[in-house]
Amino acid sequence: MTSHQSTAASATGHTNAAVTLGLCFAIALLEGLDLQSVGVAAPRMAREFGLSVAQMGLAFSAGTFGLLPGAMFGGRLADRIGRKRVLVISACLFGLLSIMTALVSDFHTLVVVRILTGIGLGGALPNLIAMSSEAVEPRSRSTAVSVMYCGIPFGGVIASVIGVMSAGDADWRHIFYVGGVGPLLLVPLLIAFLADSKAFAKASHDARGKPAPVGEVLFGGTRGLSTLQIWVSYFCTLIVLYFLLNWLPSLMAASGLSRAQVGYVQIFFNVGGGIGALCIGMLMDRLRSGVVVAGMYVGIIASLAALSMAPGFGALAAAAFFAGMFVIGGQSVLYALSAAFYPTAMRGTGVGAAVAVGRIGSVVGPLAAGQLLAMGRSSSTVIGASIPVTVIAAAAALLLLRRPRADD
Repeated sequence: MTSHQSTAASATGHTNAAVTLGLCFAIALLEGLDLQSVGVAAPRMAREFGLSVAQMGLAFSAGTFGLLPGAMFGGRLADRIGRKRVLVISACLFGLLSIMTALVSDFHTLVVVRILTGIGLGGALPNLIAMSSEAVEPRSRSTAVSVMYCGIPFGGVIASVIGVMSAGDADWRHIFYVGGVGPLLLVPLLIAFLADSKAFAKASHDARGKPAPVGEVLFGGTRGLSTLQIWVSYFCTLIVLYFLLNWLPSLMAASGLSRAQVGYVQIFFNVGGGIGALCIGMLMDRLRSGVVVAGMYVGIIASLAALSMAPGFGALAAAAFFAGMFVIGGQSVLYALSAAFYPTAMRGTGVGAAVAVGRIGSVVGPLAAGQLLAMGRSSSTVIGASIPVTVIAAAAALLLLRRPRADD
C-alpha cells in the first residue's frame, strides 16, 4: 500500500469512527431522556393516578426491570445477526413504547408499558457499547465508550429542562412524546449510515456465524473470575445510580425545594455525569487504570456523603453535580472495561450479560429506596445507605483490573 493510499484509508477509518460514535451518542442521548422521564414526570403522575410511595417505586423499577432481558437477548442476538440490526430494532421498540407511555390511563398499564420500553432500551445499550469500542483502536476504547455514554446523562439534562419548563403544567405526557419521536426519526439515519465494525465482520466470518455457547463466553478460559467481578461491580454501582436517577427529584422535593429547584438539581446531576463520563474515560486511556478507578469510587462515596448532609439548594446542587460526575462517569468506565474482557466475536453476549446483571441492581436500588422511605426513613439515611454498596463495587472493580484482557 502506498503512502497516499495509507493516508486515505486512515482518513476513511477516522470518518467512519466519527459517524459511528455520533449516531451511537444520539441514541444514547434519547435513551437517557427516556430513562429519566419517569423520575421527572413522577410527581404529576402520582397525583393523577393516586400513587403511593411504594407504587412509585414499582413504576420506577418497571422500566429498569425490562432492561434485564432486553440487554441479555439484545447482546446475544447481536453476535448472531449483527449489532446494527439489533440496534435499529431496539430504537424502534423503545421509541414506539415511549409514545405509548403517554397514552396510558391507569397504573397497571403504565407498569406493563414501561417494562416493554425497558426491553427496547436494554437491547440498545450492549450494542452501543460494543459498536463504540470496536469503532476505534483498543488503546482508545475507554474514550470512545465514554463519548457514547455521556449521551445518557445529557439526555437526562434534556428531561430535566423539559421538567423545569413545564413546572407549572399539570400534564406529564409531553416528555414521553419527545422521547418517543426522537428514536423513530433516527432510525433512517442508522439504516443509511451505520455499519457493523470490520472487526466484528471478520470475527463472525472466522466463527462461520456460530457464536460460542453462553457458558463458554462468560466462563471459558480465564474469563470466569473476570465475569463475576464485572457483574458485582455493575450490580452495586447501578444500585446507586438508578436510585439517584429515579428518587433524586422526589427526595429533593421532600427536602423543601420547589419544583423548579428540583429540576435544577437534576440538571446539575446530569451535567456532572456527562462531564465525568468524558473526563474519567479519557483518563483511563492515559493514566494508570487502578489510580483512576480508586479515585472514582472515593469520589462517589464523598459526593454521596455530601448529598446526604447538604443543608440547602446551593449545597444540594453542588453535591448533585459531583455525585453525577463520579457515579455516572464511573459507570461509563465499567462499560468500557467490560468490552475489553471479551473477544470481538462474543463481545455482544459478554457485555449484554453484564448489563443484564447490572440491571438487577437498577431494579433493586429504586425498590429498596421506596421501601426505606415507606418505613419512614429520612432522605439522608436512604442516600447514606448507598455508601457500603459503593465500597463493594470498588473492591470488585479494582480486583478486575488485575485480570487478563481479551486479545482482540
